[in-house]
Amino acid sequence: MRIIQLKCLRRFHFKAHILLWIGFMGFVLASCGTENKKPTSPNIIYFLADDLGYGETGIYGQKKIKTPHIDALAKTGMRFTQHYSGAPVCAPARCIFLTGKHSGHAAIRGNDEWAERGDVWDYEKAHENANLEGQRPMPDGTMTIGHKLQEAGYKTSIFGKWGLGAPLSESVPTKKGFDYFFGYNCQRQAHNLYPSHLWENDEKVFLKNDLIAPRTKLAPGSNPENEESYTKFTQQEYAPEVIHKKAISFIKENSDNPFFMYYASPLPHLPLQVPSSELKAYQEEFGDEKPYLGNKGYFPNKYPKATYAAMITYLDKQLGELIATLKEEGIYENTIIFFTSDNGPTYTGGVDYVFFGSSKPFANGYGRTKGFLHEGGIRVPLIASWPNKIGANTISQHVSGFQDMMPTMCEIAGIASPENTDGISLLPELKGKKQAVHDYLYWEFPSYKGQQAVLWKTWKGVRKNIFDGNMDIELYNIEVDYREENDLSESYPKIVQFIADIMEREHTPSENEKFKFKELGDI
Repeated sequence: MRIIQLKCLRRFHFKAHILLWIGFMGFVLASCGTENKKPTSPNIIYFLADDLGYGETGIYGQKKIKTPHIDALAKTGMRFTQHYSGAPVCAPARCIFLTGKHSGHAAIRGNDEWAERGDVWDYEKAHENANLEGQRPMPDGTMTIGHKLQEAGYKTSIFGKWGLGAPLSESVPTKKGFDYFFGYNCQRQAHNLYPSHLWENDEKVFLKNDLIAPRTKLAPGSNPENEESYTKFTQQEYAPEVIHKKAISFIKENSDNPFFMYYASPLPHLPLQVPSSELKAYQEEFGDEKPYLGNKGYFPNKYPKATYAAMITYLDKQLGELIATLKEEGIYENTIIFFTSDNGPTYTGGVDYVFFGSSKPFANGYGRTKGFLHEGGIRVPLIASWPNKIGANTISQHVSGFQDMMPTMCEIAGIASPENTDGISLLPELKGKKQAVHDYLYWEFPSYKGQQAVLWKTWKGVRKNIFDGNMDIELYNIEVDYREENDLSESYPKIVQFIADIMEREHTPSENEKFKFKELGDI
């Protein structure tokens, strides 16, 4: 009897070991599956709107345009109230974001269409000749966020508008740190949201759209009050939709690995174009409108207010679809999402910035928004959301800029940031810890007659019309005068001199002749 018991005991131990081994291997395999599905390194999405004003989303005070997904994103994370673009127009803002260098050090400091190549503004010629597309390239050896995140093992991508180097040059996305690109290479081509083509990596992808140049007006003799007069400006394939589908596919295809998505939407940058299906609600809300008949290379539009509002709501819907896809793939909680805009809102092309209060609470219109270093031109929304890492529904008054994204993303990815950047990581602020601060922020912009600006504490110094020989600095206390209406330069000469010294110290001569200031001694 005792022998039988021992045999049974041995069989029990053997079975137990087998079961333990099977259980352990199952745990290992399950763990591997979990790691593949939810990589340790967080995914990073940087969603950059184009010309979206500080006051054009609900969470930042907009009353007429519906942005439920942007508003919801802010409630799940942190909303910044003092975040600044690196520049008041497209290309330099994007360069500063990607390199972490402010506009006194960046390679691209203005929009440079590289006009010596030929008739770059001829839409038809650029369609036939890729050598006429795109902007002046960033120099060889330029280090971008894409490069750094590739080093950290990320699959990197850009969807939308590039604007930092022409096709066939050495400064296309796939040579500047991005594994995959789909969208507009050229910001001039983006002056049509139903373009003839887009780019997938280094290949031109033709769309089912007729070639219609942005300068095209209504047909002679057509009735501007008749909707049929505008039908040619709404075609088959809407570029923001085509680009968005590629972005959704990228998330699904890379959900098992850490990825970086730079979603550089062309919305709501002009022209006023949106699928007709998106218009109805705003047409009913705003009623009949005075048509916009087109100028300065932008298409006419029968319902300019409704179209502009619908473009922003469409942008909002696409953000919502990205978030829904992350949740479907089980990677939402391991993804940090940044939402911002490249610069302030436009003042032309049929956009009624007064009706929408586009840059509210800052001053609005030409000279104060896009293209200028006043608050309306460079103060932009920034929302950061990362479940269980960033506190929900929090507000930050930390002063930050586009140059901070390089060190921030490097720290998130667990790698060292390049030493020669001008940014400071925002990760401590995002996690509710002690945050290092900038001594000041600096801008220069070699366009619109030449400008410089410095933000130091609550003081904002602005120098305008430099190319006309003006070296005077306007001084504003933006804590109380955020519309920059009361120039205090005569009352505080020491502060003006302090800011002038910063301007002199932070400006370095550009290697590009178009970005030089002879008035600052560059020539």
